[in-house]
Amino acid sequence: MKKYLNIALVFSLLSFLGACSEDTLDDINENVNDPTDVGSHLIITDVMTSTAFRVVGSDPAFYASVYIEHNVGIYNQSYNAEIRSGEPISSTTYNNSWGSIYENLYNLKLIIEKCSEGGSEEGNYHTLGIAQILTAYNLAVLTDLWGDVPWTEALQPGGIFTPVLDSQESLYQEIFGMLNSGLENLNKETNFSGLGSQDFFYGGDIDLWKKFGNGLKARYTMRLSNRNAAYGDVISFADASFESAAEQCQYEYVDASPFYQFLQDRNYFGASQSMHDKLADRNDPRDNVFFTGDVFAPNGTPDQVQDQYSKSAISVETAPTYLLSYHELQFLKAEAYVRLDELEDAKDALEEGIIAAFQKPNIGLTAADAEDYFANEVESRFDSNPLAEVMIQKYLAFYEEEAVEAYNDYRRLVAMGDDVIALQNPANPQQFPVRFSYGADDVTTNANVRQAYGDGSYVYSEDVWWAGGSR
Repeated sequence: MKKYLNIALVFSLLSFLGACSEDTLDDINENVNDPTDVGSHLIITDVMTSTAFRVVGSDPAFYASVYIEHNVGIYNQSYNAEIRSGEPISSTTYNNSWGSIYENLYNLKLIIEKCSEGGSEEGNYHTLGIAQILTAYNLAVLTDLWGDVPWTEALQPGGIFTPVLDSQESLYQEIFGMLNSGLENLNKETNFSGLGSQDFFYGGDIDLWKKFGNGLKARYTMRLSNRNAAYGDVISFADASFESAAEQCQYEYVDASPFYQFLQDRNYFGASQSMHDKLADRNDPRDNVFFTGDVFAPNGTPDQVQDQYSKSAISVETAPTYLLSYHELQFLKAEAYVRLDELEDAKDALEEGIIAAFQKPNIGLTAADAEDYFANEVESRFDSNPLAEVMIQKYLAFYEEEAVEAYNDYRRLVAMGDDVIALQNPANPQQFPVRFSYGADDVTTNANVRQAYGDGSYVYSEDVWWAGGSR
């Protein structure tokens, strides 16, 4: 009986297929697990996660933390970066991050096209504005670390295979253009539903996205201060941004923050002697919080061995990745006020930044701890050298999740003749990496990138444009 039922089923199926149109067959053959069109609300969630975990929280932060001596590389690739052997000039070193940023930018381009005029989600202004702000953010990370990079001819798979490099100066015009357009679109009315829980940063709160956009304008305006100082604008943009740490832009983890994962999986870092020295010199209570012990690795000359030195004690499972923190904005204001010689306002902003930084979730100190520290240790140093103390306090506050911004600050300050953060690696006078090397994927396939890369040694000698270089 079973045999005949199967034969009958086959004949029935053949009769059905014979009556099918080509459209019906196409529907049958469609793989529902590999859609050709995805809503912008789904794409943007992946971009948010990638931006936090794969870009600003991952390899760029790990290597930047070595170069600006938040950590000491004591094993394998991190050790090579520490002693300036191979890693800083190799095109493979940052290749994963290079590719991740371009992947993010491509996905954001798709969202912008969908939500713009003629797109399938035309009028979805809020998602469009968020995508433009995230584009500005990713593009800024890219050019801040790599300098001139492909952009206007990039992101055209199957069209342009060897895009030219755009100048960093023009890229910064694009960054501010994206931020301005993003803020303009966030101010428009829309009939589309908000992102809600698909928005891992702000849960669809458009007012907070506006504050984030203005905060980025404060950061990037300060970034260009060596080329075009506009300190009043820095303050204005910062004032239009976060009012407390509760509004800052961060990605939160349950049990897998990037620095925690790196510590558990690789164990390539030792506690930095120069970092400890700065804390100890100020009787800073964070010196007892940041490290697991008191065996510090010498910057530039550690033994290549694991578990000999103390480690970071704040690389915990739940440490957030900061895209832009409230304390960063306060330090930006403090620097701007110092440069405008408005020292009382600078002092107030500096204290506010320190108070916020002391209360980061993986630090656990209190506002009272910060106030005592400011009164007993910081204020007199500020009175003696305001700019130096502001920038050193910002450097200390950025340990370790904000290492990329600490690296950007250090290069900008040196370019401006304000070399106020003392680093101890003896290789630095000849071999401080002033930029990242281009990714191998494009060095090997794009003649324009390959020519710019050369043998990679340019990373020690050619500053990026905003730091006084030509590219």
